[in-house]
Formats: sequence, structure tokens, C-alpha cells
Amino acid sequence: MEYIDYYKTLGVNKDASADDIRKAYRKLARKHHPDLNPDNPEAGRTFQQINEANEVLSDPEKRKKYDQYGKDWKHAEQFEEARRQQNAYSGQTRYEGHPFGEGQHYTYSGGEDDFSDFFSSMFGGSGGRQGRFRGQDIHAKLEITLSQAYTTHQQTFTVNGQNIRITLPAGIENGQEIKLAHYGGPGMNGGPKGDLYITFGIKNDTNFTRKGNDLYSDVPLDLYKAMLGGEQVVDTLGGKVKLKIAPETQNGVTVRLKGKGFPVYKKEGMFGDLYITWQIKLPTNLSEKEKALFQQLSDER
Repeated sequence: MEYIDYYKTLGVNKDASADDIRKAYRKLARKHHPDLNPDNPEAGRTFQQINEANEVLSDPEKRKKYDQYGKDWKHAEQFEEARRQQNAYSGQTRYEGHPFGEGQHYTYSGGEDDFSDFFSSMFGGSGGRQGRFRGQDIHAKLEITLSQAYTTHQQTFTVNGQNIRITLPAGIENGQEIKLAHYGGPGMNGGPKGDLYITFGIKNDTNFTRKGNDLYSDVPLDLYKAMLGGEQVVDTLGGKVKLKIAPETQNGVTVRLKGKGFPVYKKEGMFGDLYITWQIKLPTNLSEKEKALFQQLSDER
């Protein structure tokens, strides 16, 4: 697993206070949010790393484990359990430092049999006392489109040689992570499997901009309909709707279509809103008669 320095990700020192971490996260989250960087394909990945760093460093228990074990902080409980089991067995073995990464070192004061049993229980093998350890967690990324995220649907994919089929509730967000328990790496010595964490990347295949559960769209409107009023058919992700246009509608006016936005995640029947902004089109290639009529209108005004 690649080591990621969460302190460096948030741009804070290792002795940063909880308030320092919170301020740094809010500043970076605003700067790198995918919705504010639609033309930057790396924004989603950066935003995900910022969220991951904040999740760990803002939690005192997780931060303590991270400071002690680095990239293997999620395995801290396994290592501590192994230490408790070994100490209870021999009362003589002592080991320190990083249990899985570079710079690991062990101070051993027991006999040869104890030494074999210790490494058997930690890493498998054929010692007489084998511990049962949970498998490693696996992190994967799944790309879907905004149209797919709009509806509840099934996805089939392969991770670590396993074909997995899941039902995705409508409303999944870009960068959102879900956990599938016991779909990770195999356990040791009969221990349970780890978990599978899936992070979603959502590609916008529509003409809408998504912000949370709301959708935004610019819709062209011809000059005559804007001045005289009428009806206009517009697209939504749920189908077409017909809107009434008030006479003398101005360019840039925004109307809200309540409940025509994006579905709210895991809340059946709840939707955000759709905001339509009218972009009035001026006529081009006017005939001489049309120019005369506009001139007449101008004189009349």
C-alpha cells in the first residue's frame, strides 16, 4: 500500500491542533471540490485524498494509530492483539516500532520456540500457536456516469479475482465511498476476510451541472418568445417538461423546478431542484423588412 502523508495532504504540521486541521480541510475542500473544477480530471482524486486525510486526522483515536503505525494504522488492532496473545503465552517477548513497514525492529528475549511461535502467529507459518487474523482491506475505484447515478441500478465488476454484483442506490456522489464487508483480502489462519471500500468517480454525460442534490442548466430562448411570452419545452433527467414563459422575460432569469433535480441518496422519493437559466438568443441574418420592423420598433420606443 502506497504511503500517503496525511499531514502533508492538508498542509499542516504533525503537532497541529484539531482546529488547525479543521480550518485546513475546509479551505482545501472548497478549493478542490469537483463541482468547482469540472475541467480538471484530477480534482476528484485530490478531493478524495483531502477527505481521507481529514477523516483520519480529525478523529483522535485514528490519528493516534496513524502517528504510531503510519500507512498500516488500520492494522493496529491486529498487531496489539498479537502482542497481547504472545505476552500472555511467553511473558518474555517484547517487540517495538513499526510492525509491518520499513524500519521495523523487534527486541527478543525468549527462547527459540517462543521466537517461532511469535512469527507464526503474526505472519502465518507452521508454529504451534497460530493466531487468527483479519484479511487486508481493499480499496477500488468504480467509474459511472451521471445518468447512471440518477437511477438505482446494478453494477458488476471484478476486484481481486472476485466477480461482485451490487445494487447502487440512486444519488451516489462523486468521490463517495461505500464499504462492502468481507469482500477484501483473505484472513490468516481461518480469520475473517477484510472489507472492500469502493470510491465512485462520476463522469458527467449530460448538459446539467450537479451541485449536491440540485441540478443547473442554461436553456436558450428566442427573443420573440421572451418578449411576447409562450411555452417552452425543456429537458430534465426524468424527461421533458413544458414551462410557461412570462412576457418580457429578461436574459439570465432563473426559474426553479421543484423536485426535478437529483435524487437524494437512500431517501426514496426525495429529489433536489432543477434551476433553469434563460439565455435569450438574438436573431441573426435579418432581412431588409425585418430590419425595417426593428427600426420601427426602435422609433416607437
